[in-house]
Amino acid sequence: MVARLAKNPGARRHLVPMGFLEPQLDAANAAQAPAVVMTPAKITASPDRWSAAEPAGHELDRLYASLGAVTPENHPRTARLLRSSNRKVAQKVIEDAGEVALAAVKHSNRGVVRESADLLYHLAVLWRRAGIDATEIWSEMRRRAEDLGIAEKLPKVGRG
Repeated sequence: MVARLAKNPGARRHLVPMGFLEPQLDAANAAQAPAVVMTPAKITASPDRWSAAEPAGHELDRLYASLGAVTPENHPRTARLLRSSNRKVAQKVIEDAGEVALAAVKHSNRGVVRESADLLYHLAVLWRRAGIDATEIWSEMRRRAEDLGIAEKLPKVGRG
């Protein structure tokens, strides 16, 4: 992925994927923003460390299920988010995705972990608002893994 680190006057730096949001940057800001090539970091965890963890989908399933029991009394911020517009929740997803990428560029593993948790939380809220059951996501990932050998992003069709 290639992205630009952009800085608006009076704002902190943020990551703007090229070709996606770049038109939203003004010409001067885009010209001053350095391009950054992002590559995945090598994971060097021992198998013992990961074997103690629960399956990745477990916490997301638990979160998704708990969203149905949210009330303004028990979780006011989440209740407010669930009542907000799809646009607002989508903005949160985009913001968190950018923050994950920024933390990665800064080599902040703790930041990547924290921002990834925020991103997954907002994705679960988005799914709930859209009426998409989390099992639909897992089924799609399973289908991709069976078709492609890994649950990666599908290849673009019609590019030549």
